[in-house]
Amino acid sequence: MQFTATQIAGLLNGQIEGNADVSVSKLSKIEEGVPGSISFLSNPLYTQYLYGTQASIVIINKDFVLTAPVTATLIRVEKAEDAFSKLLEMYNEVKLNKKGISKLSFISESAAVGSDIYAGEFAFVGENAIIGNNVKIYPQVYIGDNAVIGDNTTLFAGVKIYSETQIGKNCIIHSGTVIGSDGFRFNPESDNKKVPQIGNVVIEDDVEIGANCAIDRATLGSTILRKGVKFDNLIHIAHNVEIGENTYFAAHGVVAGSTKIGKNCMFSGQVGIVGHLTVADNTIITAQSGISKSITKKGEVFMGSPAFDANKYRKSYIHFRNLDALVQRVDKIEKIQKETEIKQG
Repeated sequence: MQFTATQIAGLLNGQIEGNADVSVSKLSKIEEGVPGSISFLSNPLYTQYLYGTQASIVIINKDFVLTAPVTATLIRVEKAEDAFSKLLEMYNEVKLNKKGISKLSFISESAAVGSDIYAGEFAFVGENAIIGNNVKIYPQVYIGDNAVIGDNTTLFAGVKIYSETQIGKNCIIHSGTVIGSDGFRFNPESDNKKVPQIGNVVIEDDVEIGANCAIDRATLGSTILRKGVKFDNLIHIAHNVEIGENTYFAAHGVVAGSTKIGKNCMFSGQVGIVGHLTVADNTIITAQSGISKSITKKGEVFMGSPAFDANKYRKSYIHFRNLDALVQRVDKIEKIQKETEIKQG
């Protein structure tokens, strides 16, 4: 799709300097601008690129003062970065605004399907599933029996939703993610016989889950992701875990079974949490940390494996780095002491 500078300025409430009729069809970084693209300048470190960019349109701040001629059409706004972000959102909405049901998809006759949905090639919707309005089901998505998908939710290509899973409104689930697979439970006292997993997964509204994540169903009851949870790629959530509202997980996070995590927590990459713990609201865990006991006080920052208070960890780390030197000093002192004892006979 193409848009003129006039149309874009109208959307952003901006002022045009240059050719108002120039049109663009794509977005670009200012240092990589090409004809037919639109970019922006907000960081002073990139000012030099404004005067040589090949982008057809550049969004700049109202108060930016030019020091040389510019070939691009300029659109001046209050905050260039915010305006460009708005354009990105609009561009994404247009790009992902798919509708229609492919003849190569399969939707069970007993499924209830809302209006304006998209179902791509080889998408599968099982018996008695409920699909809300404006849901996007990309090619090769599997939705099992009795699953519920809320309004405006997007399931990208290859997502697998097992039976009985409940997903709320305005959720985004990226390719390769599996929701509702069995929890990892076996009985060692009975020849490692598998323990049946008959619960489900409940995902509330406004949740985003990255690519290739695995969210296991509960043994009994539900594994729950509360409203506003955001997952990066490659996250594993075990059976009966509960993640509180607006909690964020960076890549490679692992939470073992039956752990309860509070609201507004932030977990950096490769954090591991053992089972049957509780983590208080507003907790921050740094990268590669291992949580082996419950965190009961809100708002604390933890680091290390096993993790403890981040400030104490940083102080301790100074000693970790100097440990070899300390050992050498002790060895030297012991040697001197031993020699002194021999001389004193």
